[in-house]
Amino acid sequence: MKKGIKLGISRGYLLAFFALLVVVVLIAVFGTSGFIRYHFGDIIIVILIYCFIRSFVKNRMKWLPLAIFIFSVLVEIGQYFHIVERLGLADIAIARVAIGMTFDPWDIVMYFIGCVLLYVYEVFIYRNTNATTVSSEGLS
Repeated sequence: MKKGIKLGISRGYLLAFFALLVVVVLIAVFGTSGFIRYHFGDIIIVILIYCFIRSFVKNRMKWLPLAIFIFSVLVEIGQYFHIVERLGLADIAIARVAIGMTFDPWDIVMYFIGCVLLYVYEVFIYRNTNATTVSSEGLS
């Protein structure tokens, strides 16, 4: 069996990415406070990143949630050290939104929750979906 990353477009993950992108934008525009704005959005953002990557990579990647968690924590640490200002990007609105300006340890907790959900999907649900596909292919 050949190892390596298999590239290709997954319409399902791409559609999920765009749907979640709309949700994130709506939260950013209309959410002014509360759990949805400050915590649920962080869970959604790690799932959004996952769907984006899976839109182009066909392989099962049960390590991907861990990689996304590490990336998210690094971004949050960057916020703690005011990375946007240090890079001279404070005047660029998209940089302030994408990277973030405020460190919050609760964000890391929310990233963790989102990545655990992704891991559960990768390990359990994805495995069961493939098992069903394999058994139905074996019957035909």
